[in-house]
Amino acid sequence: MELEKYLQRINYHDALKTDVETLKKLHRAHLLAIPYENFDIHLGRRIEHDEQAFYNKLVLQRRGGWCYEMNGLFAWALRQAGFKVHLLSGSVRNSLNDDGEGNHLTLLVELERPYLVDVGFGDGFLEPLPLEEGEFEQGFLSFRLTREGEYWICHNHPHGGAKRYDFTLKPRRLEEFAARSHELQTSPTSGFVRTAVCQHYTSDSLIILRGALFKSVSAAGVEEKTVTSEAEFKQVLKEHFKLDLGDTAELWPKIWERHQEWLRQQQSQPI
Repeated sequence: MELEKYLQRINYHDALKTDVETLKKLHRAHLLAIPYENFDIHLGRRIEHDEQAFYNKLVLQRRGGWCYEMNGLFAWALRQAGFKVHLLSGSVRNSLNDDGEGNHLTLLVELERPYLVDVGFGDGFLEPLPLEEGEFEQGFLSFRLTREGEYWICHNHPHGGAKRYDFTLKPRRLEEFAARSHELQTSPTSGFVRTAVCQHYTSDSLIILRGALFKSVSAAGVEEKTVTSEAEFKQVLKEHFKLDLGDTAELWPKIWERHQEWLRQQQSQPI
């Protein structure tokens, strides 16, 4: 694991300082270079849960990853660069009573004040947020932090796949997320098992491939189209996400079948 190779992967060429400006640049660079994706689950491959595996996949194999991989790798890189980083247990759920504990890994970085850092939420904030209640504008998107007792709540922008996640400031170890990671990539009820997703920021937009639906969100609005063939699927991944999954002959039929199922569910909804 070499920090320089990681920095090359995210196209970061500036000096490394342990200050907020460097943290913002690294955060943005990571999200512009490495997509959020969960294709391994749908390719029948186990997602390994350790830093070396994260590095091999995201840096050497030039793939993307989900929250444990993305934030796990970013936490390692930040520590190598001299930052003080804590892993936090995040929960994506509709209320504080839902059982979402640990289904998201997020980060806290201590500088002159603490910052919420998260390159693993897929369509979340592009730059770190100061850990304080308030609303934060980043380009054409808006985010909000609130607090309920010991819980902090990060509210996503209106176009986000998940509306919010909560977290406490109790530091965690990476291995504490292993059981949840296994469950989320194997349980038939897991949203990660049900839907293949790939998300990525560009300089002026957020692009999302959820199943067979490709969406671009920008200041000009939202554009959507349906990907209708394996060839088009592979082209979208290559052109927009810089991803090459190799042979997708078994993957694409699953994605298309689930897209048809989703369409049937939408049509059956009452008007």
